[in-house]
Amino acid sequence: MPSTDAATKVDALVAEHADLERQLSDPALHADAGAARRVGRRFAQLAPIVATHRKLESARGDLEAARELASEDASFAAEVPDLEALVARLETQLSDLLAPRDTHDADDVVMEVKSGEGGEESALFAADLARMYIRYAERHGWNVTVLDETFSDLGGYKDATLTIASKGDSADGVWSRLKFEGGVHRVQRVPVTESQGRVHTSAAGVLVYPEPDDVAEVQIDESDLRIDVYRSSGKGGQGVNTTDSAVRITHLPSGIVVTCQNERSQLQNKARAMVVLAARLQALAEEQASADASADRASQIRTVDRSERIRTYNYPENRITDHRIGFKAHNLDQVLDGELDPMLDALAAADRQARLQEQE
Repeated sequence: MPSTDAATKVDALVAEHADLERQLSDPALHADAGAARRVGRRFAQLAPIVATHRKLESARGDLEAARELASEDASFAAEVPDLEALVARLETQLSDLLAPRDTHDADDVVMEVKSGEGGEESALFAADLARMYIRYAERHGWNVTVLDETFSDLGGYKDATLTIASKGDSADGVWSRLKFEGGVHRVQRVPVTESQGRVHTSAAGVLVYPEPDDVAEVQIDESDLRIDVYRSSGKGGQGVNTTDSAVRITHLPSGIVVTCQNERSQLQNKARAMVVLAARLQALAEEQASADASADRASQIRTVDRSERIRTYNYPENRITDHRIGFKAHNLDQVLDGELDPMLDALAAADRQARLQEQE
């Protein structure tokens, strides 16, 4: 049987779900796209809890009735074991759904991919990582926008900034899947620049931030910004347009620098850059406000150094290893083509188990 606290929590969530349903039926809400999306996401987050609670209540009612009639009718007695198993399964499922969850799970993300140790080979690997995430997003029907990219001489990424957004409201959005990707990624392979066929080790870094629903909600003082404009450039420095439309924003108090050059106009590039800046400032504020958030961020990248790896991509053995949970698979080629779900499922399960243990 659930505890009184758990039952009270479920009752509150059921009431909240009903109130959100009422809000969603009000046309006035949809005049504000941001507010409508926040309500829709919360509604989607609560929906499985409410559905499981209702199934559990129904199963408990059936079990109580079967027990009362078991002495009079053997068919009811035969149903009792199956109904007991169903109630136990639904109680476990509801308990899992009620476990503390990341408040950003429904959010879209800003992702930065940076080359590190290894020169050109690191930049080429950074480009491989970016393609891997783009293919993964495509598999899930998400929208990817490349905001900024700086190329190496061989066409790799010195750094790149992407936004990845889901197309609808869901309790498990982009952040719920890609939040585990922040950190140093190590590659072991024969570089294209290696004439002797020797395997080299290099590294690239990935940073992932939840994207704020509304940039205006993140406090940014315009007087704290230095905004520079310059001409966009493509691979090898070739101009991709003929106007000074690229934007670089420096947040003076924090020293954060954000650039965006892939939109057609200066105004669009500035708007996109402000989204990235807001995401980084939000993450920084949460880091400073919470020791738990700080520990989470520590699992991401501090320096793009091989020694701080979270994952190794071994090309000769077609092996991928996630060092945080000991996950290992020999399907690196498929992973690089965007088949990340088995590994991300394992990371999500470990994260969920850790949250349940914290709750206990």
